[in-house]
Amino acid sequence: MFKAGRYGVAGEPDRAPRARSASSGRRSVVPIVASRSASSFTEDTGERRSDARSEVLDISRVAGDAEVAAALELAEGAKVQRVERLRIVSDEPIAHEVAHLPGPLPDLEAELAVRGSLYRTMREAYGIDLAAVEDLVETTLADPVQAARLDVDPGLPLLLVHRTGWDDGGRVVEWTESVFRGDRFRFVARSRPDRASDGTGAATPV
Repeated sequence: MFKAGRYGVAGEPDRAPRARSASSGRRSVVPIVASRSASSFTEDTGERRSDARSEVLDISRVAGDAEVAAALELAEGAKVQRVERLRIVSDEPIAHEVAHLPGPLPDLEAELAVRGSLYRTMREAYGIDLAAVEDLVETTLADPVQAARLDVDPGLPLLLVHRTGWDDGGRVVEWTESVFRGDRFRFVARSRPDRASDGTGAATPV
């Protein structure tokens, strides 16, 4: 497992397109740029591409299961907001995300519809500023449900990312599980030595 997020991590495309197998009958595709910084997919891709958008699949208030509650540092069964979205570029699905947010967020669906970006909505509508994030990145294979959502063949390698976000007070304000198409993304971590450190090899954000 690769721990990222605190060292200026960016998700970048492969420099050359990767064609799908001829037997699949699918066309070749050009990888997509998407940053994994302390900003949202909508904000990152919106700066680079006019054809990037998000499709909201579900917004609901649910009881957090053991995994969600532990990630958000809440009691199991506490009510949280669940936001499920499909990320689309050039009318092609490239990522599926489910975000869980603590606390009551009244009219979240309407507020998100106005702004598009979840992070912008958190800031402007609810006064929640994201101060730090951590991404845990690993690989997985597309199961039939994920394959159908992302319009890929079952078994295609995916990038699985669990993101935790904190506010300035150290409170967990987001836990998101994302799967990115493995034929469209790669993640690059950049860091530099802290010249003011004691030489122990600590790194600072780029």
